[in-house]
Amino acid sequence: MSAARRSGPGCRWAGRLVLAAGLAGAAVAVAGDAKPALPTAYPAEWDVTFTQRAPLKVGEGFCQPPVGPGVSSGLCYGKYLGFDPKKITYAKGTRLFAASRPLDCDIQMDQDVAITLRDGVKIYADVLRPAGQDKLPAIIAWGPYTKSLPQDPEWVYPKEMGVDPGWLTGLAKFEAPDAGYWACHGYTVVNVDPRGVDVSEGDMQFFGRVDAADGYEVVEWVAAQPWSNGKVGIHGSSWLAMVQFHIAALRPPHLAAIAPASAHITDLYRHRLMKGGISNTRLNTVLTRSMRGSNRYEEPSVMASRQPLMNAYWEDKIADMSKVEVPMYLVGSYGLEVQAAEMDGFFRAASRNKWLRITDKGTWADQYMPENVDDTRRFFDRYLKGVDNGWEQTPRVRLAVLDPGGEDRVNVPASDWPLANTQYRKIYLDAANGTLSPRPVGPASSASYDARTGKRTFVYRFDRDTAVVGYLRLRLWVEVADADDGDFFVTVQKTGADGKVIEAARGYKGTGGRLRASMRALDAGQSTDFLPVPSFRKRELLGAGQVVPLDISISPTGMMWRAGQELRLTVAGDVLKGTTAPANAGRHVIHAGGKYDAYLQIPVVALGNR
Repeated sequence: MSAARRSGPGCRWAGRLVLAAGLAGAAVAVAGDAKPALPTAYPAEWDVTFTQRAPLKVGEGFCQPPVGPGVSSGLCYGKYLGFDPKKITYAKGTRLFAASRPLDCDIQMDQDVAITLRDGVKIYADVLRPAGQDKLPAIIAWGPYTKSLPQDPEWVYPKEMGVDPGWLTGLAKFEAPDAGYWACHGYTVVNVDPRGVDVSEGDMQFFGRVDAADGYEVVEWVAAQPWSNGKVGIHGSSWLAMVQFHIAALRPPHLAAIAPASAHITDLYRHRLMKGGISNTRLNTVLTRSMRGSNRYEEPSVMASRQPLMNAYWEDKIADMSKVEVPMYLVGSYGLEVQAAEMDGFFRAASRNKWLRITDKGTWADQYMPENVDDTRRFFDRYLKGVDNGWEQTPRVRLAVLDPGGEDRVNVPASDWPLANTQYRKIYLDAANGTLSPRPVGPASSASYDARTGKRTFVYRFDRDTAVVGYLRLRLWVEVADADDGDFFVTVQKTGADGKVIEAARGYKGTGGRLRASMRALDAGQSTDFLPVPSFRKRELLGAGQVVPLDISISPTGMMWRAGQELRLTVAGDVLKGTTAPANAGRHVIHAGGKYDAYLQIPVVALGNR
């Protein structure tokens, strides 16, 4: 498959939104001076790479091969079932698949409804609601996976994902709300195929303002339909979660609430594709190239190779959380790589009504557990239906605190994130003996390892039970011998007195971070005392014998260390062994002690006796 570059005609700015009304059969005009400019294409100078998709085939499933730890070879995004505009009624009691649960009400689906966007491009949606009812709030599912229904949950979610197929009715697209549940609780679910997905026209966009502007228009289209009460929400996990921030930042007038489930990253460059300034594109490449469609799809992985520094293109992939003001209910999780949700979107969001729940489950198992679905409905009932159900008394933050080898705690209440009572404690690296000390280390020392295959570990033993919840930060002083740059990967894990890693549920082995030495300069406007944020705007190569500080952000964790257990910090050239492509050579030298204040900063909190 060859990549074809597309130089768009520049951004065309819409002065007025005119949308085809789809089911209503008439035009809907949405006007207003407060409406933001809505681009229809990327500026030509960005020279964005698009690739022609493989053709659609009816009945074909979109499945990915293994992409790394924790990702199943059987993960599928659904089967494309063809284009067929019509009305379908699913009768109460219908069991769509052998293992799925029966429907609790009659559900009407308007299939392949056309929505015409500001530039004339037509995209398609399925609208599902309780039969014979209108003036209902609507929940949009916006993402790149086929909207074709029904989908067999046993086929979409392999057993190791922890999703009980009996939780679902078969009327859920991948990562989206189950319309079989929501319709029977008085909601309309609108599953949208955005630009370039399945038969929707145009080229598929990968987040950013063009995709968000399309979402803005669809929110307003939904609100204008005769079956809508004018209140619109967005819900879904992973990709379907991330896009919610971008749409909400444009402030569609009728967007009333969002509920992003796990993996809600807000910065595609920093949080995923170029994490730490190091190429991290394998999952993205596999994901996009496993999809099918009529037209082309954007290739951020190729752009990361062509444009590896922060620029206007990558800034367009950052959700402006200062403009996200709608009520939010977020779900986060701890982990490495694709399992981790970078939860800074919560504290950066401008919304006054925001809630965060951190789960100890995997993304989809947590999303579809009945008690969690009911919890999300309470949130939407409050903000889309105006039900006075006491939702505001829900703790602002509910935590999972993992205790591998012991008993995890879930739904631990807190008032904010990061936790208000956090004590940021520094434990200092001692390169001479591979330990971490609660006090600065005296004489300077150094330790080195082969930059390609080696590593160094530093161990700290807790003398009392200690809860570490929040963001970790590592300050390293490094030198690269026989090279002018280096990639540094770090992990933080819990070990027993025997030195063996103690795993938590779902294979959680700890947390980590990474940084390329030449990309060490920080963005002063975004960085905090607990979260260093590199600017990634320039490369600063190292000279022979030069020792420089690296401030490495480590994904948040929530872990209990018991007295006698150890924290193990590992610094290596490639901790993940093959999931990335670090360009290391020579030896890495770590300096600590004396004038080199090398330390790991850990967030210690008091959670009460347990």
